Amino acid sequence: MNIRTRLTLLFVLLVASIMLLFTVTVYYLYEQFRQQEFEQRLEDKAFTTVRLREDVGVVPQADLPVIVDEQVTIYNNRGVVIYNQNREKKPSPFRIPPDFLRKITLRQPQYIRSGDIEAVGVLHLNSRGESLFIIASGNDRYGFSKLVRLREILFSSWLLSLIIVGIAGYLFATDALRPVAELIAQVNSISATNIHERLRVGRQRDELADLARTFNALLTRLEEAFVLQKSFVSHASHELRTPLTVMMGQIEVTRLLARSNDEYEVSLDGLLDEVKSMIRLVNGLLELARASSDVATVHYQPVRIDELLWQAQSQLIQKKPEYQIDIDFDNLPHHEEELVIVGEESLLQTAFQNLMENGCKYSADGRVLVLISFERGQVQLTFSDHGYGIPATDLPHIFEPFYRSETTMTIKGHGIGLTLTQRIIELHKGQITVESVVGKGTTFRITLPIPYRSSDDLNAEYNTKKSDLKTDAGF
Repeated sequence: MNIRTRLTLLFVLLVASIMLLFTVTVYYLYEQFRQQEFEQRLEDKAFTTVRLREDVGVVPQADLPVIVDEQVTIYNNRGVVIYNQNREKKPSPFRIPPDFLRKITLRQPQYIRSGDIEAVGVLHLNSRGESLFIIASGNDRYGFSKLVRLREILFSSWLLSLIIVGIAGYLFATDALRPVAELIAQVNSISATNIHERLRVGRQRDELADLARTFNALLTRLEEAFVLQKSFVSHASHELRTPLTVMMGQIEVTRLLARSNDEYEVSLDGLLDEVKSMIRLVNGLLELARASSDVATVHYQPVRIDELLWQAQSQLIQKKPEYQIDIDFDNLPHHEEELVIVGEESLLQTAFQNLMENGCKYSADGRVLVLISFERGQVQLTFSDHGYGIPATDLPHIFEPFYRSETTMTIKGHGIGLTLTQRIIELHKGQITVESVVGKGTTFRITLPIPYRSSDDLNAEYNTKKSDLKTDAGF
């Protein structure tokens, strides 16, 4: 069942229920009004009959209002019938229950009904102070006929209204869902070839407009990812094609003529360098894909930020002994537990190593300074160098995959280190910013959150470790 049909049925059901409740209420209230009106007529009939009998001695039936199946009976205080008036001269179809007379009081007349015959019992005190019980009964044929007619009118009107409401509901649902149909048509027309297209809605202040804006924002993100992916594939293909072309050229040149062993070794060394360059590129691409994957696949655990920096420094110096990497604390935490963050050790180590390597590689002195500073709830790492600097026009693009400044094209690299670093920091809910002045150097700042722990918790952890150390030492 589609939404249009469901909305129409719900609309018809809702309105039909409301109208049915309304008709039943009208019918019930009118029936109560008819009963009260007929009760009043019977009371008036009873009191008129007893007063005429007392004043005149006889009751002139021709002068009184006529009620169908009319009967008036007067009982004394012992329950004996002292007067009975039956205009139709027929046996009374109405029988009074034995306890009915006992319930009648001056202020509380009693009502009873049997089929179409209704009766009212009232109490009257005559001139001698005797209590008389008057029972007036009859058939409200005129009132019942109006009630039947009212029931027919209400039921017919209710059925007719259902048809009208059904048609109106269908038209209403169609009009309400027309913008949805337009949005569906627009969405179906958007593909990879025209992903720049956006949804348009006529009504700018309703929920469908909010839905269209949300979908447009999604399309914007998809377009950015799509363009980034195309750029990534194009640059990756270019970066992989270059060393493969060089390797193929070296192999073809080497095979043209017979060469000495030294010449073959030189050619193989060149091939080996190209292979290593391809391996570094492939490893970088794998790390970038891992950092861009789902957060659920990353294994977070508590790690010390200073140990990660020392490990990154050690591994980088083993590969490049000429690099100088200084690590220092701008301010020391009160407890060493404040050095602990929650993250993925290998990814964070890769990010720190990339920044250290860039600082050294793009500096004439091959030196970078790393400062660690602490604030409430976060740790800030600053990587500063006195290198060539980054032009202002290149700063907005340095985190794009495979982007390289024209001023550094002569230095070996693939342009994925900073992209990988940014992805890793964002994966750990941190921030990375850059400041650079051409000819003076560049500074990268990383801010990472630290899990909040109260001073009491830190003191407890410190005392526990201190006690464990004493126990291990034999104290």
